[in-house]
Amino acid sequence: MPHPKIIVLGSVNTDLVVNSAQLPAAGETVIGGCFYKANGGKGANQAVAAARTSGQLVGFIAAVGNDDFGKGAIRQLRSENIATQHIRMVDGQPTGVALIMVDERGENQISVASGANASLSPEDVASVPDEFFSEASVFVACLESPIETVIAGLKRAKAAGLTTILNPAPAHETACDREILQLVDVLTPNESEATFLSGWDEMKDLEDACIWCEQLQQRGSNRIIITRGDKGCILKDDSSDVCLSPAFVVKAVDATGAGDCFNGALAAGLAEGKTLLEATRFAMAAAALSVTRRGAIPSLPTREEIEQFLASDPERSQLAL
Repeated sequence: MPHPKIIVLGSVNTDLVVNSAQLPAAGETVIGGCFYKANGGKGANQAVAAARTSGQLVGFIAAVGNDDFGKGAIRQLRSENIATQHIRMVDGQPTGVALIMVDERGENQISVASGANASLSPEDVASVPDEFFSEASVFVACLESPIETVIAGLKRAKAAGLTTILNPAPAHETACDREILQLVDVLTPNESEATFLSGWDEMKDLEDACIWCEQLQQRGSNRIIITRGDKGCILKDDSSDVCLSPAFVVKAVDATGAGDCFNGALAAGLAEGKTLLEATRFAMAAAALSVTRRGAIPSLPTREEIEQFLASDPERSQLAL
């Protein structure tokens, strides 16, 4: 069996989604929505996004409950060209569940019960054979897994010479500690996560973003991508320049999983040797397609769809270069 070029460490959830005209305010009940269930979790979303956008086998380190949700998630992941031998099935813990509400503009609110995801341990990382890491080129993690497990994964990946991507979501106050950032090659917060992690009341403009990125670089992470939805991305690499990458214009239906789609596609781009800007534009195209569809995993595009999307508009193709 071939070894994966991309490894994802992260969460597996079952998404229980209600679409309605508006998101409820505190204490409010909104009637008239439609419901559906889908497999999700930031880690699973990122792994499937990487597999679909790369067309390659992707490795996944995770934990699920020994229940119908967990068994169903593993079956689907296998069908998506995900190597599942390092997904541990945990007795006595349910598979993680995400309760998601989505309004008619595609905005969402999400509440997660971690379940078995909280059981993923550094020992699970240590149990993975060396060749699983040595044959790979990119490692991706988010913060829906215990922070000590994420650190263990980043350490193994760095020791094996992989490019490491950390998506600091949900935002965690330790994500910008020097111990972690020295293990991270590419940090990918969204705008609200960047504001939270900076400790500022708000990040008002490009100058603020540049200052914050330079602070992170001093702690060890040389490349930062701040994703900003329909405002595009801010990129800062180890040069002195900040790059603004404009968003693709699409009609958003559901933003659930868009950030995960971005990170999985970014990993795919970097794994095949794209520059950071090229990989970012490729990932932005993938995320743009994902928000035009409902759900997390169901919305993730294939490589062929991304290439068709870019080729359908000469300006898109130019921006991707």
